Amino acid sequence: MAQEEPTREIEATEFEATEVEEIISYKLLNPQEKRERLKELALVFLRLGTIAFGGPAAHIAMIDREVVTNRRWMSRARLLDLLGITNLIPGPNSTELAIHIGYERAGWRGLLIAGSCFIFPAMAIVWCLAIVYDRYQTLPQLGWLLYGIKPVILVIIIQALGKLGKKAAKDVPTTIAGILAIVGYLAGVDEILLLILLGIAVMVIRNWQNSKPTTGLLLFPISSIFAQLGQASPLVNSGVNSGIVAASWSTIFLAFLKIGFVLYGGGYVLLAFLQKEFVERNQWLTSQQLLDAVAIGQITPGPLFTTATFIGYLLAGNAGAIAGTAGIFLPSFLLVLLVNPWVDKLRQSPWTSGLLDGVNAASLGLMAGVLFTLAQAALVDWQTIVIAGLSLVTVFRFPINSVWLVLAGGAIGLLMNVLS
Repeated sequence: MAQEEPTREIEATEFEATEVEEIISYKLLNPQEKRERLKELALVFLRLGTIAFGGPAAHIAMIDREVVTNRRWMSRARLLDLLGITNLIPGPNSTELAIHIGYERAGWRGLLIAGSCFIFPAMAIVWCLAIVYDRYQTLPQLGWLLYGIKPVILVIIIQALGKLGKKAAKDVPTTIAGILAIVGYLAGVDEILLLILLGIAVMVIRNWQNSKPTTGLLLFPISSIFAQLGQASPLVNSGVNSGIVAASWSTIFLAFLKIGFVLYGGGYVLLAFLQKEFVERNQWLTSQQLLDAVAIGQITPGPLFTTATFIGYLLAGNAGAIAGTAGIFLPSFLLVLLVNPWVDKLRQSPWTSGLLDGVNAASLGLMAGVLFTLAQAALVDWQTIVIAGLSLVTVFRFPINSVWLVLAGGAIGLLMNVLS
């Protein structure tokens, strides 16, 4: 392709030639090639969204395997930079990482397609379960599925940590930052505080001789601006915080839009926001319904934020499901669109480059801490330990796609349920 059209510029300056293929700018592709690239993005993230069990750490591991190892769309260093950026803005990290990748592959069209396709499978599954729950007021018995899948997810995360860690631990400061992030996570220190403090620490240590900060720290004002918008904007708060209002698709959309703009952290933080907004302030849900909604989000693949689909359906039917999903994910699309063009500029500055390296290392440390927590929930008996052991041997000995590992884990879980 490059030989036929020598005038095309190959955008590979930041990539490692041994790791990635020559990447041609989306703008320089002909119409048919553009359609093929968008189709490939859609298929990749639809598949990932369908099998992405295990939470953000597992999602990131699967994205790394598919995007860097299998397809060589970008270098692992670039993926880490994008991951570091997602940790500095509100919203679901793994979903925003998918959106970033889509934007880099195919501009705003890729941004929409990659993000939507990653979200859609989880949304569809949660929507169907919401219909069942609304009718029977109980959760489907899907424990057998997670029984076999959880040990496999642990191994996928271990593999990703090994590969990403080699890029993140660039020197002594970043290595120490990663170790401190693990210790801090296990000690119960707030994840966002860890990311910011360790990022700043690496930045300062690397640049202590240069006392001139750069405008690259723009990300922190951006985050604080959106946090202030979530608390004070009349658009976001109108009709939602002024006493109890009726649940309609519009009020559901605004409630989730506000949460999407200000929410940092994982599922427990989301639970706190939902409890305040939907149970205490507006009294749209009972605490039990909220817990069931979060449980559905946890036992289904894809981002936990699709809990909004479940809640939206319970409150306002199909229109509510769509409004809730759109409201909570729209901020992620807007934030990535706003921040992505700054990634290269941030990397060029020695100050913000140090900040990114520190955040990247801390992010990997948090993933390692999450792995420890997940292991306690996944390795509950000798059978699950055997599943994890066999998966570990498989991923390091054979080039098997993680899709088959997840499916095999689910099948083993089903078999164990039948035999028990």
